[in-house]
Amino acid sequence: MSRPATDSAAPPLQGLRVLDIATLFAGPLAAMMLGDFGADVVKIEHPRQPDPSRGHGPAKDGVGLWWKVLGRNKRTITLDLSTHGGRDTLLRLAADADVIVENFRPGTLERWGLGWEELSTVNPQLVLARVTGFGQFGPYSHRPGFGTLAEAMSGFASITGEPDGPPTLPPFGLADSIAALATAYAVMTALTARTTTGRGQVIDMAIIEPMLSVIGPHPLWYDQLGYVQPRTGNRSRNNAPRNTYRTADGSWVAVSTSAQSIAERVMRLVGRPELIDEPWFADGTGRAAHADVLDEAVGSWIARHTRDEAMAAFEKAEAAIAPVYDIRDVMTDPQYRALDTITEVPDPELGPIRMQNVLFRLSETPGAIRWTGRPHGADTAEVLAEAGLTPAEIGALRGEGAV
Repeated sequence: MSRPATDSAAPPLQGLRVLDIATLFAGPLAAMMLGDFGADVVKIEHPRQPDPSRGHGPAKDGVGLWWKVLGRNKRTITLDLSTHGGRDTLLRLAADADVIVENFRPGTLERWGLGWEELSTVNPQLVLARVTGFGQFGPYSHRPGFGTLAEAMSGFASITGEPDGPPTLPPFGLADSIAALATAYAVMTALTARTTTGRGQVIDMAIIEPMLSVIGPHPLWYDQLGYVQPRTGNRSRNNAPRNTYRTADGSWVAVSTSAQSIAERVMRLVGRPELIDEPWFADGTGRAAHADVLDEAVGSWIARHTRDEAMAAFEKAEAAIAPVYDIRDVMTDPQYRALDTITEVPDPELGPIRMQNVLFRLSETPGAIRWTGRPHGADTAEVLAEAGLTPAEIGALRGEGAV
């Protein structure tokens, strides 16, 4: 089950109020991460155009499954920010909030009278996280931006795939997920700064930038050496053997030898200790230049063994190997089970469902999945009443179409 907070210690972000007015996917995922550790996250959706993630991917009995994860630990309300009533209501909510996460194109909030000038006037301590494809300024800032574009423009796709194949995009939201992690980090950094300055600030998160952080030293390599990494498939330009290999029973395993000692253990295990004495074997770059020889040595040995045999032999030799899993394997793996990485959560619409648990374990103030993604607008009346709106005011907003 999801990790509950202990009775003696409140979740670390309890008391933090986050307004999530973002969609698809980086902003909402960042807000989810904050909610996992106790923040009161209020998801604000358009009354007639719910967050598109509710309709993305497979559904069960008409219930979108992706939303159950992305919307967990969030209260959901509806508000049309482009209306007069919607604008005024958001400002009332912002007055008592700590963080707003948004991902509209630059200038949209300003056009609605909800820019930083207006928001910081009602709440000088507010942190406004602005998540866009290309950032708040520059020649591309006006363009619509999605994670796919960041995966292409960051250089990631150009180095992913087989040498003779096309650039390859990931089949999932990699750039959005990395940007979400960066946004959550930025929010906590800004909140920590607030304890010193007493003031909030604006976070300008461009999805094209965090991807550049994870591709490593490529900019520096090019700057100093003019080096542009080509596509190498599963191989690495920095060490070998490093690849996926097919086993005798038709499964696949991945081997990594980033450390010299591991590379030597692998060669002894597969019966090719003489390769260790080759001058080029002494460092990762030299081994990478002879990947054909090393892949043949490792691949031919693994091809004669089942996956279980290969795993057991590598483990005994203290060499690095992992099975290539699909999601079915992930759901049953004993290490993931021990960590409770995929946890069971009750859901009012679907019953018990399994999803990824919170990102990390804290020994004293753990996070928890308190509830799954809730129906569209389920908490509108409650949240607006907490902000001081009377039933008559809420009714007027409904009449205006603002909620």
